[in-house]
Amino acid sequence: MNEQILINVTPQETRVAILEQGAVQELHIERVSSRGLVGNIYLGRVARVLPGMQSAFIDIGLGRAAFLHVADIWSNRNGDAKPIEKILHEGETLLVQVIKDPIGSKGARLSTQVSIAGRLLVYLPADTHIGISQRIEDEAEREQLREKVHSLLPEGASGGFIVRTVAETATDAELTADIEYLITLWRGIEESTGTAPAQSLLYQDLNLAARVLRDLVSESTERIIVDSRETYQKLNEFAQKYTRSAVLVLEHYTGERPLFDLFAAEDEIERALSRRVDLKSGGYVIFDQTEALTTVDVNTGAFVSGRSFDDTIFKTNLEATQAIARQLRLRNLGGIIIADFIDMDTEEHKNAVLAEFKKALSRDRTRITVNGFTQLGLVEMTRKRTRESLAHILCEACPTCAGRGEIKTAQTVCYEVLREILRSARQFDAKEFRILAAQTVIDRFLDEESQGLTMLEDFIKKPISLQVETAYTQEQYDVVLM
Repeated sequence: MNEQILINVTPQETRVAILEQGAVQELHIERVSSRGLVGNIYLGRVARVLPGMQSAFIDIGLGRAAFLHVADIWSNRNGDAKPIEKILHEGETLLVQVIKDPIGSKGARLSTQVSIAGRLLVYLPADTHIGISQRIEDEAEREQLREKVHSLLPEGASGGFIVRTVAETATDAELTADIEYLITLWRGIEESTGTAPAQSLLYQDLNLAARVLRDLVSESTERIIVDSRETYQKLNEFAQKYTRSAVLVLEHYTGERPLFDLFAAEDEIERALSRRVDLKSGGYVIFDQTEALTTVDVNTGAFVSGRSFDDTIFKTNLEATQAIARQLRLRNLGGIIIADFIDMDTEEHKNAVLAEFKKALSRDRTRITVNGFTQLGLVEMTRKRTRESLAHILCEACPTCAGRGEIKTAQTVCYEVLREILRSARQFDAKEFRILAAQTVIDRFLDEESQGLTMLEDFIKKPISLQVETAYTQEQYDVVLM
């Protein structure tokens, strides 16, 4: 799978697009004003302990208190588990790391098990074992890597390590350099713990551009194209020191045409913000993201197969598996996901679609669990949520519909206005009532609802005048007592 990584840098934000076979598969966006928190280490202060939820709110110096569950307290995993009220007390300080960014109304999720990622290894200061990435499946190779890392540890070193997938082909010198770097970094954090005040940031993870070299570059990466000279030079220095394999594929783009335009990434971002994704066959898929879950609905649309209706459904569903898998990565949709494929009558077709879906999802870097078809014919699945979705980063709720996706009709608003005038007429002795509303509502009062307005004037025995307010949305109105 040939892979290209585009890095677009401006003073305000960095955007990364990952392309496979020329198509954008993933988008990562980091803004200077709202940089992600995952990996950051803080000296937090316990603000509140909640025994009923077996959790605590920790103040780490952000606008919202962060959340720590008893299961994420490392000391509680060794020996007898204790309730959280026996472990933490309000006002005390403790070292915590962010494992999940704030999402929606929820604060950041914390853990007391600190982990620091390097290029080849992840250092676990509080642990003692050496683990191997699950992507390395060969048991003999896993044991060999475990023994190699153990033999390279400096004398007297404490803590454990997780060997990352990219370490499979690493030399002893590269592993030793990563070990020394991570241990030195942790010692600096430990020293800061003794002198820093509570709510201090002790360690911040690398910026997005550097994390690309550390986490996303693989053997299949053919090009890393950067459109900023300054960022390119910094990444080149970083690569020379930590990721030598990336040096050969790192390029500085100097063309006049914007990088994301050249590779059609801007168009992909626009399409990823739409509810509807069209399939090449003529079918389409609808994505609806809510607070609780994301629903995906597959439709045949204009596609008609030459053989039979069952064949049309089967081919549309097969094509949709690829589109859904790609869009989940592109939009970074997480949590519970329900996919409503078009109903299939045969188990053979269902099994084939499910197998193709799982195959398409296997390319995703994020952990996914697929539970198969339910009795209602829906595919239930979960995708680990670690950061905001693309839509939540780039968009906000519509001020006209307040996020509902629809607005009241002009007719509905007219009837609300008439009821409001009737209420006001019973409470106040006004000489006249003036309706301030949008053009569409006023037009309706002058045409279809003119008779109803006249009848109300006769009933309350007061004149009613109309005034267009161009700044009002269709649902906005005021009744002014003159």
